Amino acid sequence: MQRPPNRVYAAALAFFAELARAGLRHVCVCPGSRSSPLAVAAATTPGLEASVHLDERSAAFFALGHAKASRDPVALVCTSGTAAANFLPAVVEAHYARIPLVVLTADRPPELREWGAGQTIDQVHLYGRHVRWFVEAPVPEATPAALRHVRALAGRAVAEAVSGPRGPVHVNLPFREPLAPVPVPGDVPENLEAAAARGRGDHPYTAASPGSRGPSPEQVASLTEWVRSAKRGVIVAGPDDSHPDLPGAVRRLAQVAAWPVLAEATSQLRAGSEGPPVLAHGDALLRDRRFASAHAPDLVLRIGDAPTSKATRAWLREHTPERLLVLDPDGVHHDPDHVATDIWRVEAASLCDAVRRRLERHRPGSLQESWSDSFHAAEAVARSAVEDALGEADTLLEPGVVRVLARHLKSDTFVYVSNSMAVRDLDSHWPSASDGPRVLANRGANGIDGVTSSALGAAATGRRTVLLTGDLAFLHDLGGLAAAHRLAAPLTIVVVDNNGGGIFSYLPVAEYGPAVQFERLFRTPHDLDLESAARGLGVRTARVESSQHLDAALKESLVDPGVNVILVPIDRDRSVAHHRELQEAVSRHLADLSFSGVRA
Repeated sequence: MQRPPNRVYAAALAFFAELARAGLRHVCVCPGSRSSPLAVAAATTPGLEASVHLDERSAAFFALGHAKASRDPVALVCTSGTAAANFLPAVVEAHYARIPLVVLTADRPPELREWGAGQTIDQVHLYGRHVRWFVEAPVPEATPAALRHVRALAGRAVAEAVSGPRGPVHVNLPFREPLAPVPVPGDVPENLEAAAARGRGDHPYTAASPGSRGPSPEQVASLTEWVRSAKRGVIVAGPDDSHPDLPGAVRRLAQVAAWPVLAEATSQLRAGSEGPPVLAHGDALLRDRRFASAHAPDLVLRIGDAPTSKATRAWLREHTPERLLVLDPDGVHHDPDHVATDIWRVEAASLCDAVRRRLERHRPGSLQESWSDSFHAAEAVARSAVEDALGEADTLLEPGVVRVLARHLKSDTFVYVSNSMAVRDLDSHWPSASDGPRVLANRGANGIDGVTSSALGAAATGRRTVLLTGDLAFLHDLGGLAAAHRLAAPLTIVVVDNNGGGIFSYLPVAEYGPAVQFERLFRTPHDLDLESAARGLGVRTARVESSQHLDAALKESLVDPGVNVILVPIDRDRSVAHHRELQEAVSRHLADLSFSGVRA
């Protein structure tokens, strides 16, 4: 579209041109009438890729997954009314997970609101405190002042989304008709000033630079001294995918300090590392009360969000160290048990590297090798115990599924994992590997909704993605599965099907059984044929019941350029018993270890 046909399109085209200049590359468009100018502008602006989504809820989670995988902002476009309300669950997740989304909702002009016009709701501050910034744009005009404002507004929207803390922003855009690119004589002046009409060339109309959160000299000096004086130091790495340099910086510091690293699978620290200092069985070790008591720390450095592992949180709560330092670039208080002594607003990678360099220059010999050795000896015992127990298993259950996935998935893939039991099984049984994949999860609000769409968004970046999910989460996002078939991204979905809410079987309420109507209110068996549901949506599907069958189906799916679903039926009662047997095996083997050499 060479010249805007009317004032509405002049504003929309200027807005999207500036989104592209500000660094935004992907726009998720949901069809609608009032949003027509936004959709056309998104699809015709050079430098932007537009994907089309039928369901706003799925579209928003697709955008979330795409932004998470690419680490770049993604825009969302929808029409007015309840279409915009369907973005809310993903906006909430993006808020808590700090994922940059630019949410663009078309709206009726002010004179049509509260007058019975169709598809009209109150969209002002629709997402409440779950966005970093909200603004309502004025009804479009094609004056120089109005177009300068539109261009500046687009640049600011992206800047607000990517500045710390990153997250969603909401721009509400009211339009009067015409909504189609109908030429309106005189609507767009012939002699518009260049900057208003065309922007500033390749440079954003207004470029915004994010501030630095590098460590201060005082922080570097303090942490260096704390590490040097600690006798029982530990790094706890929770969910984090904020920066590709962070895992390496943490590992390097841990190696110099001789500290063990209790790393969740979603911390990214298990990828690129095999063996010390990273531990992959921290949850199993800390569930053993003897080990947990013997290894009470005096200094803990916490990286990433609050730990998923209940055992890790209980260990930090029951054996609160003298100093527990949380590093967060935005100073977010991820401390649900209120045990942190210090929370520093600092980039963890920069701080870890600075402290490590100081320790290398002034390291007084061995720091705490015997302490670290005790963790790694226990890690080796736990790994052996789990592998032996899995080898003896007579049926395929969740831990075995995780181990099969780990054998096949390398650094050229994404693993997207659902919440509930899936992320816990991955955390407990995903090994450390030098060529392991990047692990993504929606751990902001920890919901099970939208996970198929999120994984599809990650796969749409072009990298093969494998989603590990439960049956309820899979059913919760069948709209995402329909989109997966249509968008044909390289996605494999492994569904652990235990016919209901399996995680509730591990909670205290399960002990009350019929007295609390456990099956009906908590387990909620769906009794649905997921294989038929997936095939009905046009997706290639396989059902497997052994490790060998899963191995073969996974190999086949990984070379298929489209979407595959692999269903793994799980016996719920056998699964509960199996998880307990694995922990008992770890504790039995740990009983043979002496912890007397650990420094007190």
